[in-house]
Amino acid sequence: MYAKLKFAISMAIFGSIGLFSLKTGLPSIELVFIRCLCASLLLGAIWGIGTLKTKQQKPNFIPRREYVLALLCGVFLIINWVFFFRSLEVMPITVAVSIYHLAPVIVLLLGSFIFKEKITKTGLVFFLICFLGTLLVGGIHRYATIAEFVSTGVIWAFAAAFFYALTSITGKGIQSLSPLSTTVIQTSLGVLLLIPFVDWSNFMHLTFENWLYILITGFIHTGLVFYLFFSSLRELKAQTIAILVFVDPIVAILLDVTILNYRPDIYQLLGILLVFVGISYSPKKEKGIVKT
Repeated sequence: MYAKLKFAISMAIFGSIGLFSLKTGLPSIELVFIRCLCASLLLGAIWGIGTLKTKQQKPNFIPRREYVLALLCGVFLIINWVFFFRSLEVMPITVAVSIYHLAPVIVLLLGSFIFKEKITKTGLVFFLICFLGTLLVGGIHRYATIAEFVSTGVIWAFAAAFFYALTSITGKGIQSLSPLSTTVIQTSLGVLLLIPFVDWSNFMHLTFENWLYILITGFIHTGLVFYLFFSSLRELKAQTIAILVFVDPIVAILLDVTILNYRPDIYQLLGILLVFVGISYSPKKEKGIVKT
């Protein structure tokens, strides 16, 4: 029960990150940099304390291959974050989040090619349902051509979903490294990768309120949530995870509608429903997906 509560709380906080990111006043690259920095500090401290407590134990052998996979997974994770927050800059949270959650279905498709996993007819039907839903929620019915639809920025959300899927698939190969140490490696890598691209002038005119949201996004939405997420993940059954992951998009959409006053049209409402139906199948197959 305690593990379920921690996982549900982590999903609920994940769902609010879109709203909080808009309040930070930072572009995507600078925001992801801050997330990585804060998470590295908090999770690094937790990891260090845990290491000191268990220093008497014989350390497990970690193959070098797993460190390489952790770094590669970290690259995909950082790109995924940058694209996701970029999508939030150019489209409503409801649209971006709905498209972003196409990722588990992409995992299913990529898994069929990379791991030779057979896609059932049922899986293919759910994919088509989910894909149709993402097109509707993205507002494809409002545009005369595909080019106009893509120009709305929907490509950022699709790209984020794609790299989200690559993060999940790469993470499947990490078996010996603990989730906490893996995350510390990835967020620390993010700091190193992004620092050359950070425009420091974007920090010069931030208000106290902006900084408050920035620190919450970094330490709470990233550091604390990752800790709650990973500390509960291995104690839960796949069916439980498949249900609780819906807390994330539900919270995101509710906040967008109630606080930011976003009003999806009838086609987008249908699209949201189809996306939820579609992802209700794929999470049961992929329970190791790393969240934003």
